[in-house]
Amino acid sequence: MIGAEAIQEATPFRSDQFSLEQKEYLRGFFSGIEARVRTPFAGEMADGRLTHDPSSGAANLAIDRGDETFFGTPVDELCREERWKHESNPLDVWDQLMRHAQENRLPDPEFTYRFKYFGLFHVAPAQDSFMLRMRVPGCILRSYQMRGLAEMAEDWGAGECHVTTRGNLQIRELEPKNIVNVLMKLDSLGMSSKGSGADNIRNITATPTTGLDPAELYDVAPLARALEHTIRNSRDMYGLPRKFNVAFDSGGAISVVSDTNDIGFIAVRVADGKDVPAGIYFRMLLCGITGHRQFASDTGLLVPPEQTIALAAAMIRVFNEHGDRTDRKKARLKYLVEAWGMEKFLAETEKKLAFPLLRVAAQECEPRAAVERHGHLGVHAQKQPGLHYIGVVTSVGRMSVDQMRSVASIADEFGSGELRLTVWQNLLVPNVPTEKVEAAKAAIVAAGLHWSASTLMGGVVACTGSKGCKFSSTDTKAHALALSKYLDERFKIDQPVNLHVTGCPNSCAQHYVGDIGLMGMKVGGEEGYQVFIGGGCDQDQALAREILPAVKFADLGPMMERLFLAYTERRRERESFLEFTRRHEASELKAFCETEAPPQ
Repeated sequence: MIGAEAIQEATPFRSDQFSLEQKEYLRGFFSGIEARVRTPFAGEMADGRLTHDPSSGAANLAIDRGDETFFGTPVDELCREERWKHESNPLDVWDQLMRHAQENRLPDPEFTYRFKYFGLFHVAPAQDSFMLRMRVPGCILRSYQMRGLAEMAEDWGAGECHVTTRGNLQIRELEPKNIVNVLMKLDSLGMSSKGSGADNIRNITATPTTGLDPAELYDVAPLARALEHTIRNSRDMYGLPRKFNVAFDSGGAISVVSDTNDIGFIAVRVADGKDVPAGIYFRMLLCGITGHRQFASDTGLLVPPEQTIALAAAMIRVFNEHGDRTDRKKARLKYLVEAWGMEKFLAETEKKLAFPLLRVAAQECEPRAAVERHGHLGVHAQKQPGLHYIGVVTSVGRMSVDQMRSVASIADEFGSGELRLTVWQNLLVPNVPTEKVEAAKAAIVAAGLHWSASTLMGGVVACTGSKGCKFSSTDTKAHALALSKYLDERFKIDQPVNLHVTGCPNSCAQHYVGDIGLMGMKVGGEEGYQVFIGGGCDQDQALAREILPAVKFADLGPMMERLFLAYTERRRERESFLEFTRRHEASELKAFCETEAPPQ
């Protein structure tokens, strides 16, 4: 028994020198030691060796764990990834990152999963190397960061970067020996990749023109940054049941497709004479997951700007504590809200808040002005007099290191050293004075990029594809460029058209919301696509309808050509391609594609 004698022996002081509180503390301290000594321990370390040391952090194999739970779920019911999280937090993997780098070793399945917590993806068999996905909160970065990333891609990667559909960046083909160098370099640039993969809150997106758009209601960039730092300072927000997406929309002429996110905040105005004081608030949308054919829906909440971060954090914690950790196919927020109902989810959220939730019907808010499709491209006046932003078209998100350095220099020479990324895989150069616009446009073209695009090329979105992703059935980026070029050469379309090309059902390119959506598949042993038509977001919100279940890519160009021919010949005055496809049945659109001469 540990008592006064043990305290006396363990210290150079007499026991009567301690206060009652100090004695109680020491008794508790030594009781903990005694418990650890008396409890048998056998733990398996990361390298497979067994240890008797409880301080190793390994799970104790020598105890009955039948009643043990993880977030209320019995351990023996957890799926594989949740068991890994339960055994040790994936954030505590730096030593293993160092070891893999020192040995130039690729990870096994467990550490492939754990390394995603640092934004490192082992993408075999497509590429037997790592891809680094970064965090760019609010989709805003500085020119010096772009230059640093160009150095990283040149020294250690594939010599290029990819702009993603969450307004961040990826660098590919990183060897294991360089992964620690990459993370340290990223840190020196004031950037992070932590939590950009696996079961975490992905890059916080914001309207790319926030703070610039004359029509916007609220500059949401500070909110995106604030939520980013809330996550970084809250260890419990890493390791959710599944990934989680959050977007902030400024309520102006350009959107950030908030309705495809788990949480979407959209700025709205309330006029005088309503049940709440007039001003700018946010509508909160929940459970967007278009890969599962669902848009985010309005919660009925009206949120003052100063409450948005606390409310988002509370909802994320409710999801963390109650989301399904047994079946990864049912582990997204959508399924928790479906199981509980919206009101129970909001009630559980409210328990975590020091303020009440404000429930106001959406009809109390002023309708949003029309979103300008492709308004993120080209030259546009900012709300700051005499300044413009220039939307730059990339090649389905890809930029070489030379182009990365060029856009950084353009931002410095003609703008304010700032760059904005978009969820459409393009970028903006903001704060360009009127007298510098023409020179900036020329510099963009000289870099092999462009400041304007055809109405089809400007709306092309493509996932990584089979060249870099094991899940993809097709070379999406090459096919997207080839198809858009094919159609551009044959038609002069005067209305924006969005082409979304994704390689698998995970739908990273969100094929369900494109005017034309293509999902990769094998057709007769060749690369091909399932074809969807008529999707859209915001005021055009709808899931695209399947019109062709399986088409070889080699046959797709002529079929889309026949569809566009039908559109150009049959459209009503100023009718967009989207409007045309939505007033026709899927069977009619299929007939247009398959008929050599469109029916009259």
